[in-house]
Amino acid sequence: METNTPDPAPTPAPAPTPGQAPAPAHDAVDAITDQWAAVRPDLDTVPMAVFGRIYRLANAMRGRVDKAYAPYGMALGEFDVLATLRRSGEPYTLSPRELTATLMITTGGMTGRLDKLEKAGLLTRSPDPNDRRGLRVTLTEHGRELVDQAVGAGLGQQRAALESALTEEESEQLAGLLRKLLATTV
Repeated sequence: METNTPDPAPTPAPAPTPGQAPAPAHDAVDAITDQWAAVRPDLDTVPMAVFGRIYRLANAMRGRVDKAYAPYGMALGEFDVLATLRRSGEPYTLSPRELTATLMITTGGMTGRLDKLEKAGLLTRSPDPNDRRGLRVTLTEHGRELVDQAVGAGLGQQRAALESALTEEESEQLAGLLRKLLATTV
């Protein structure tokens, strides 16, 4: 039996929290997935939408964070080295191999970063007392002070980006979902 009751009205999107921008109705990633849908309607483009936004977001935030670190005389790569030493705890010392493994860069890339940071007086390299072929990289007091300031500036940029679009609960939910996804892809 057919009834003439109208379809229920679509539920409107919730209003953004004051100070937060509403989600765009359509973005550049939607345009890409729409194009694929037009030429290949058999494809499920949800993964493309998710990872396309992750890539674009990472690139946009890299630029913002780099600008936040610039007043401290460092880019993201140098910050990563100093931050890895800082968060390792006292005595803020690691081997170049430990740094390379943590930061997932080549040994050549690490050597260049260490050279620059040592020249700036932010870290020192010394022989490893337990391995005559090894070195130990140690954060200097000046390096510790500088990275402590820079981490606050970088987090400020990241926090501002989150707070411009998400509630605290949404940010925590997103972090949890990304943790879950990352755990199954690496």
